[in-house]
Amino acid sequence: MKSFRELGLSDETLKAIARKGFEEPSQIQELTIPKLLQNEKDIVGQAQTGTGKTAAFGLPLIELLSENSRNVQALILVPTRELAIQVAEEINSFRSAKRLSVLPIYGGQAIDGQLRRLKQGVDIVVGTPGRLIDHLRRKSLKVKQISHLILDEADEMLNMGFLEDIEQILESTNDNKRVLLFSATMPQRILQLAQKYLSNHEVIRVKSSQLTINLTDQIYFEVNSSDKFEALCRIIDIEKEFYALIFCRTKIKAAHVADKLGDRGYSAEALHGDISQSRREAILNKFKKKRIRILVATDVAARGIDINDLTHVLNYSIPRDPEAYIHRIGRTGRAGKEGTAITFVTPSEYRKLLQIQRIAKTEIRKEKLPQVKDLIRAKKIQLKSDLLEILDKGTFQSNLDIASELLAEFNSEEVIAAIITKAYRNIFNPQKYTEIRKIDKGSSRREHLKEQRISVDTSGTTRLFIAVGNKDKFTKKKLIGFIKSEAKINSDLIRDVKVFDNFSFANVPFQEAEKIIKVFRNKGKENKPLVVKAKPKEEMQKTTKKRRAKR
Repeated sequence: MKSFRELGLSDETLKAIARKGFEEPSQIQELTIPKLLQNEKDIVGQAQTGTGKTAAFGLPLIELLSENSRNVQALILVPTRELAIQVAEEINSFRSAKRLSVLPIYGGQAIDGQLRRLKQGVDIVVGTPGRLIDHLRRKSLKVKQISHLILDEADEMLNMGFLEDIEQILESTNDNKRVLLFSATMPQRILQLAQKYLSNHEVIRVKSSQLTINLTDQIYFEVNSSDKFEALCRIIDIEKEFYALIFCRTKIKAAHVADKLGDRGYSAEALHGDISQSRREAILNKFKKKRIRILVATDVAARGIDINDLTHVLNYSIPRDPEAYIHRIGRTGRAGKEGTAITFVTPSEYRKLLQIQRIAKTEIRKEKLPQVKDLIRAKKIQLKSDLLEILDKGTFQSNLDIASELLAEFNSEEVIAAIITKAYRNIFNPQKYTEIRKIDKGSSRREHLKEQRISVDTSGTTRLFIAVGNKDKFTKKKLIGFIKSEAKINSDLIRDVKVFDNFSFANVPFQEAEKIIKVFRNKGKENKPLVVKAKPKEEMQKTTKKRRAKR
């Protein structure tokens, strides 16, 4: 493998690379950078997410573009606003002493600031197709003098329906530009786009053996759909470090999983299409700074997220196809660091797992979920490690007085055990974990039907009215725990809980609803039912109006 110096980059750029901690080029960088620096051919590059393709075209751009030009010299198209921000930040970090301005342009951001910056003059524009079209119509973006046009993650842009926008942008530019197209896959539509708009282009492919899954340990756990959340908590608790991206199939499921993780005390947030742009940026910023350790996202919302030091990627819902699997797990095991990709597989999904392994040409090994005793042991080992660190650093001096008083009355083992019991009673409590059912190999049809029931919002579920609320000192978390404990059902089945002053609502699958109603039949005031099926919204409104009329 060549060094960055051997690729023909300048000393200033090499200094910028060294500051970022890059030691040697990735394959796409080694193959692409010299060609961009030495000739003027258009390029089609096939490379997965996380292989360093931003640097593959960004470093040569820094070398080739002129300073002090008030015209846009390079235009970079990306599928998502997150990727626009990340590509712009990455290219900015390569600039070193060279005066080149980079501007990300995307929807959901105030257009006034973009207009002002464009008027002042920008060298490199990184944008999403929709917002770029908007600026072209306003004539605020001039693209008739660009030297380079880059399509990044072209397959994703086509999947999102941006083909017409891309063609309009390409046709709005000058003919003598250089076009670079990067894509993780090469479907017929990409090849047709290249044939139409790239002249005398060269194709660069990263071999599958060099893709980003090399450093990723791939495992799967076979679980029933109703036990997935409990399995997730066990995995988080057994790992020494868990800085992870969790994938769910729907935005409802992503929000639900993130909420339940928060209820269990984990640092987690959801990212999906219903979240505002400002909120998305705030969540991503906290995640990058590790103030949030777990991000639960849908495939669409996760597009463009580019973080090098994730320890885990977890497929809470199995990916729709092998390509999506590679896209997901390519977000861990980066920059020479090892990562772990975990997939939950229900009995009905086993065939899909085999298909992913066969087409992606990768091995995903089966593991057993950790037992409760293993979790408690792991927590105690971690506690011992934490205490040894405090002892080494000597950060216990302020508490020596109370320690001396206790040791005067009891022996040291009793004192330490009492402190641990007081401080860590809940952490070491086995009852914190719910039992996970064994997989019934003949239950794939039943499991498939159950998954269909549970995965929808209200279809297949019963809305319950519960005659307790805030005034009875019930929070959402406490109410879920109460129902789980009394009815002996998995808390993951209790969804969309709303707690009001005098009453609450919750959604549960039909079968569990009947069980809950039966358990709470005589537990309300004056032996009345504590839980009943909620009336339809219209009927509730009529009842409320009648009560108000009587007052």
